[in-house]
Amino acid sequence: MDDFWKPLEITPDGSAATPEGLMERLRGLNLGDLLVREKALVFRGFGVTPETLDPVMDLLLPNRLAYVHGNSPRTKVGGNVYTSTEYPPEYTISMHNELSYSATWPSRLLFYCEKAAETGGATPVVDGVRWLESLDDKVREAFAKGVRYTQNLHAGRGLGKSWQETFETEDRDEVAGFLDRIGADWQWRPDGGVRISQIRPATTRHPVTGTEVWFNQADQWHPASLGDEAAAMLAELMPPEELPQSVTFPDGAPIPGEYVIQVRDRGLDNAVDVDWRNGDLLLIDNVLVGHGRRPFTGSRRILVAMSD
Repeated sequence: MDDFWKPLEITPDGSAATPEGLMERLRGLNLGDLLVREKALVFRGFGVTPETLDPVMDLLLPNRLAYVHGNSPRTKVGGNVYTSTEYPPEYTISMHNELSYSATWPSRLLFYCEKAAETGGATPVVDGVRWLESLDDKVREAFAKGVRYTQNLHAGRGLGKSWQETFETEDRDEVAGFLDRIGADWQWRPDGGVRISQIRPATTRHPVTGTEVWFNQADQWHPASLGDEAAAMLAELMPPEELPQSVTFPDGAPIPGEYVIQVRDRGLDNAVDVDWRNGDLLLIDNVLVGHGRRPFTGSRRILVAMSD
């Protein structure tokens, strides 16, 4: 495998350094083939502003999706456009593929830098094949049977997100229909919340290339990723099965903490940082490439959208 993989950077390079120049450039590309080949693309130097973003997005993401069943905190700011995950700036967000815990996921993600951080704040990206191959044999073998994700979504008050936020609706029937369509095990709880359980594979194959990649969020759903102190505090508050989100092997057996820490750390160790400049766009193939976030200082505003 190429040890020096990184996203392909596309700059004006003869075309106009304007949003219109970028759109003209995009119309001349076979974007689907290019993205599968390069896995991630950075568009830099075209002066894209929030006011000129929509028509550019229409070319990069022809069918923008809502962030339905998303588990991270973010704010909707436009037509299926969201802020990037709103975790405190001092924390690293580990590598992951968007909605890899769900039965359906977006094929493309687009990030737009409205305001770069004062320091830090890069978006690391990792080749999913490299991530899979970096893991010890015993870890890959343990995950070969897949994982079981469990969510407890409250009805408006409690830890984590509510089901109304998660599914962008107040209609219980809409939620039930969605969960039935994806084949989840679920039940409404007496307090008005909903418990959802899904068994999902730990890897997947790219629909075009057939390449097998690491594709799950077990490390982000596991208490070990929070650190010993935070995990111990949560354990005192509630059993694992009552947490807003948790993960086990499919038969309910616990996943060893050292396994998910290895997954987390090797994903980050093998990642390449995309350092932001105002107006940059990053388009990634959500199956071939995982993404995360480095800590930062100052204000930072990255918008994200996704498509099938």
